[in-house]
Amino acid sequence: MANKATRVEDGAEAVVPLLDVEVQPKRSYSPSATSSPTPAPALPGSMRSRLLAPLRRMRRTRLWPYLALLGPGVVAAAAGDDAGGIATYAQAGAGYGYTLLWAMLVVTVSLMLVQEMCARMGAVTGKGLSDLIREQFGVGWTMLAVLVLFVANTGVTISEFVGVAAAAGLLGIPSWVAVPPVAFLIWWSITKGSYKVVEKVFLLLSLTLFSYVIAAFLAKPLWGEVGISFFKPTISLVPADLQVLVALIGTTITPYMQLFIQSGVVEKGVTPRDYKYTRFDTLFGVIFSDVVAAFIIIATAATLYVHNIQINSAADAAKALEPVAGSSATLLFALGLFGASVLAAGVLPLATAYSVTESLGFEKGVSLSFREAPVFMGLFSALIAAGALIAMIPGLPLFVVLIAVQVLNGSLLPILLVFIVKLASNKEIMGKYAIGPVYRVLAWATVVVIAVAVVLMLTTLVIH
Repeated sequence: MANKATRVEDGAEAVVPLLDVEVQPKRSYSPSATSSPTPAPALPGSMRSRLLAPLRRMRRTRLWPYLALLGPGVVAAAAGDDAGGIATYAQAGAGYGYTLLWAMLVVTVSLMLVQEMCARMGAVTGKGLSDLIREQFGVGWTMLAVLVLFVANTGVTISEFVGVAAAAGLLGIPSWVAVPPVAFLIWWSITKGSYKVVEKVFLLLSLTLFSYVIAAFLAKPLWGEVGISFFKPTISLVPADLQVLVALIGTTITPYMQLFIQSGVVEKGVTPRDYKYTRFDTLFGVIFSDVVAAFIIIATAATLYVHNIQINSAADAAKALEPVAGSSATLLFALGLFGASVLAAGVLPLATAYSVTESLGFEKGVSLSFREAPVFMGLFSALIAAGALIAMIPGLPLFVVLIAVQVLNGSLLPILLVFIVKLASNKEIMGKYAIGPVYRVLAWATVVVIAVAVVLMLTTLVIH
C-alpha cells in the first residue's frame, strides 16, 4: 500500500499522498461511444512532467548542488578579466609574445589560495573581509586599507565604463548613446533587485568571456610554442618588463575580488556545512578566469606580436586583430570587452561599497533598499554615476592610467594578503576551519613572491 500522510484543511481531514504523483481526473463515458474510442490528448500537466524529467534526474545527481551554488566565486574571478585586465593581458601578448604565459600558471595557483581563504572566512564567520580586519586589527589599519582600495577601485570603475564605450565604438555606436543606458541598467538591476537576481545576471555576463577563447583559435597560434611557454620561466630586470609582470599579477589577483567574494558568500548565506560547494565555485571561477586571460595573451601574441603591432588600449587590440585574424575575431574581442566591462562595472562599485560600509559598521547588502542601507546604496550609486560621466569625456587618455592602476593594485596586494593569511590562520575566529601548516606555507610563499616582484620593480625604477 502507498504511504500516506494526513493534514487538516478547513476542519476536515484530507488524505495527501506522500509521493509526488499527479492525480488524473476521471473521464466519463458516453453510451454513444464507439468500441475503440479516440485517445484523449495529453494533459498540460503530464506534458510538463515529461519535459522536466531530465532536469529532475539531473537534480538527483551529485553534480547538481555544485552547479546550483555557482555564484560568488565565478563572478568575482570573471570580473578580474575587466577592461584593465584585458588591456594588460593584450599588452603582455602584443609586447612579449608567449613568454609571460608561465606567469599565468603561478598566478593561478596563488589566486586559488587567496580566493579560497576569503570564501572560507565568509562561510565560517559570516562576516566580510573589512569587518574582520576592523575587529582584529583596529579601525586605523582598516581605514588605511579602505582608503587605498577606494582610490584604486574608483579609477578602475571609470575604466570599466571606458571599456563599455570602447566596445560600443567598435560597433559604430557613440559613447553617449551606449554608456548612459548601460549605467542605468546596472544601477537599476542592483538597487531594485535581489542578490539572487543580480548573481544570475553576473553569471550570464561571464559567459561573454568565451569569445576570447574563440578569438584565440581564429588567430591560429603556434600551439607547440604556447605549450612550451607555460613551463619556461623568463624573468627580465628591465623596469618596463617588471612593470608589466607586476601589472599582470595586480590585474589577476585584484584586491576587490577578495572583498567581493567574501561579502558575496556572506550575503548568499553559505555555511560551513555546505562550504564544499562554494569551494568548487571558487576554484572553478579562478580556472575559468585565468584560462580566458591566457587565451587573450595567446590571441594577441599570435597576431600583434608576430607583426610588431603596438597597442594603446583593449580597443586597439580588437581593431588590430581584423587585418590579421579577420573581422570575426575583432567582433568577438569587442563582445568580450563589452561583457567583461559591464560585469566589472557592477562588481567593482559593489566591492567598494561593501568594504567601506563594513569598515564603518553600516548596513549593507544588495537585497536591502535605499532606506535600509542608505550609505551602501548611496556609495554604489555615486560610483556608477561618476564612472559613467567621466568615461564619456572626449579623448580621455586612460590606457596609461589603466596599467598604472593595475601596478598600484599589485603593489598594494602584499599588504592585503598579510591580513588575509593572518585572519585565515586565526583559530579563535576560524576554529577547526583555520588553514593548516602546508596551506600557511603556500600562502606566505605567495605573499613573499609578490612582494619581491614589487620591490624589484621599485628598485629598478629608482636605479634607472
